[in-house]
Amino acid sequence: MDRDRLCELTMRAIGCALDSDSEGATNAMLEIGQAGTWHDVYGACCAFAEVGKAALVKFYGDQTPDVAHGGSWAMQILDPAEADPAEVFATRFIVAYANDDRDNTIALFRAALESSDEEYVSSVAQLLATAASLANSALKHIRARE
Repeated sequence: MDRDRLCELTMRAIGCALDSDSEGATNAMLEIGQAGTWHDVYGACCAFAEVGKAALVKFYGDQTPDVAHGGSWAMQILDPAEADPAEVFATRFIVAYANDDRDNTIALFRAALESSDEEYVSSVAQLLATAASLANSALKHIRARE
């Protein structure tokens, strides 16, 4: 898959997810997964995580941790034993990405990739859904302050 097509599909998936258009997001992600390599899917995951990171930065404003100077993001999963593995993946991936921890994002992605096809697809889809949910929540929070 060429870079322009990957970027187009990734942005379409993000836009559709933000608009709650699950069919559009699914179709874009399916094309990335079927026509692209695992590198392409990882790139799309990083773009999804960038949306989540931007939402966290907007939501927390001046309380945003300074990762460059030792600060770090954290999100608590209330009951990890009962949490859906895809939700755990999505949360951990966004946090690792927001903390500029590329080794961890790669390790998390590799673990998802090496899991069952169903878990892999669910994990990537949940990452997009979580990022879109964070972005939509941040937008509502910002609008409420205005």
